[in-house]
Amino acid sequence: MNFWKYHGLGNDFVVVENLDLDVPDDPDFVRRVCDRRTGVGADGILYINPDEEADAFMRVLNSDGSEAEMCGNGIRCVAKHLYDLSLAPSERMRINTMGGMKDIVVQVENGQAVGATVEMGAPRLDRPDIPMTGEGRFIDGTLEVNGRTITGTAVSMGNPHLIVFDELSDEEVMEMGPELERHPLFPRRTNVEFVRVEDDVLVVSVYERGAGWTQACGTGACATAVAAGLKGLASLGRDVRVRLPGGELRINVAEDLSSVKMTGPAVRVFRGELEE
Repeated sequence: MNFWKYHGLGNDFVVVENLDLDVPDDPDFVRRVCDRRTGVGADGILYINPDEEADAFMRVLNSDGSEAEMCGNGIRCVAKHLYDLSLAPSERMRINTMGGMKDIVVQVENGQAVGATVEMGAPRLDRPDIPMTGEGRFIDGTLEVNGRTITGTAVSMGNPHLIVFDELSDEEVMEMGPELERHPLFPRRTNVEFVRVEDDVLVVSVYERGAGWTQACGTGACATAVAAGLKGLASLGRDVRVRLPGGELRINVAEDLSSVKMTGPAVRVFRGELEE
């Protein structure tokens, strides 16, 4: 079985063309492929499935075998794959996901896609849409973890996120990431972003649901920009720089919160063949 290895700011993926829907997708297979010692090594597998209404359907399976609704860095990698291998007809394409249809424009240099701008859709703030237990919105809300009160904002960008702006030590962040991911307020678990504001740049560490600490998270960068805009810590209606361990993304949140655009790179690392 052929596969391709890609990354977006160090958030790395195995990409497979599943046009005949015959590529294994059971959790054991996913964990084996994503294992960094005995497999290819990746934060997850991206399946390029056929779709009647789009250029492709992107299915996202995390390295632990669980399924995610959407992946911001991953969709840029899939868009590059579709463009470079002529599986999509132009620089403008549509990719469907469990988190909804996404319109994309790839950036091309010397005939190859080097990145993409993705229309990520409108953020969802109501708890049932995240999903999160309770009613209303969770903006600067408080929750308890390990005997400590944490303030956070919950945002869905097709998948759930909890964004924390509290001043925490590195040790506290490392401890709280996995605890917050599995907090009982989030029935499907959640991605967790820990944020500092430095000279108008949002500096983010991400504990990703199903993958752990990652170099970058595209939907997390979008959710962070939304939360920062709601708190008055970042501007709405213009590009905001979000710096992750693997690099920067540009995020533009509409003033009326009707849309979020994400711009960032995508890199192909190598192609290989798996013995199933």
